Amino acid sequence: METIVVGNRTLAFRRYGRQVAVERPPLVLLHGAGSNHLIWPPQVRHLPATAVYALDLPGHGASPLPACASISAYSEVVRDFVDALELPWFVLAGHSLGGAIALDFATAYSHRLAGIAVIGAGARMRVSPALLSGVLHDYWGTTAQIVEASYHPATHPEEKDRYLHHLREHDAQTLYNDFAVVEAFDIRSRLAQLVAPTLILCGEQDRMTPPQLSQALHAAIPSSQLCLVAEAGHNVLLEQPGVVSAQIDRFLEELARTV
Repeated sequence: METIVVGNRTLAFRRYGRQVAVERPPLVLLHGAGSNHLIWPPQVRHLPATAVYALDLPGHGASPLPACASISAYSEVVRDFVDALELPWFVLAGHSLGGAIALDFATAYSHRLAGIAVIGAGARMRVSPALLSGVLHDYWGTTAQIVEASYHPATHPEEKDRYLHHLREHDAQTLYNDFAVVEAFDIRSRLAQLVAPTLILCGEQDRMTPPQLSQALHAAIPSSQLCLVAEAGHNVLLEQPGVVSAQIDRFLEELARTV
């Protein structure tokens, strides 16, 4: 992986893209809670004709601790990251926690964005006290529950086992911090400031961030498109990678035509 120093932080990331079409905006990928850049399937990381930058957020994957204490603090890290890469115009795509960061970034720095893609997220995402307590006091049991709640019921057990292993690569405090910053996130009063073109994706069987949250986002953001993906839950990008990558590819192509 590549690393870059921004402020007092070292950030790890990977860049993808060969034979990039200059008219297509670069794509910056932000993962969700207890995850890293590899949560994004190859179909998204290797979108044709697109420069893609997949970031490990602070305290996740190969990016060292500390993690950030708020969604807005993560947004500032992303701002410093794209500044360091000299990306004046790009699409920011985020899943879950990453979707919250993308929404927050879009209300603060819309002039920097060609658009955002929000996957499995909402303007306000409640996290139950039982889940927060369970992460600290019953990490193994709670992470197993999170995995079950993150997938369509028909998902093959091997896929769930892979995700469980991926989730448990982070310690309890990191995962707790992720859910705590999501619980504190509330951008509902600022949605009117969001003018960037927005693609909203959600699994129809998402139990972590139910489709109603995506539908509310779509209703509040005039420049948005909504796609509810069948036979998928919260981890829609893993369950239906072909659909997710095709939607993002189409979105980027639409944005390229507006240049």
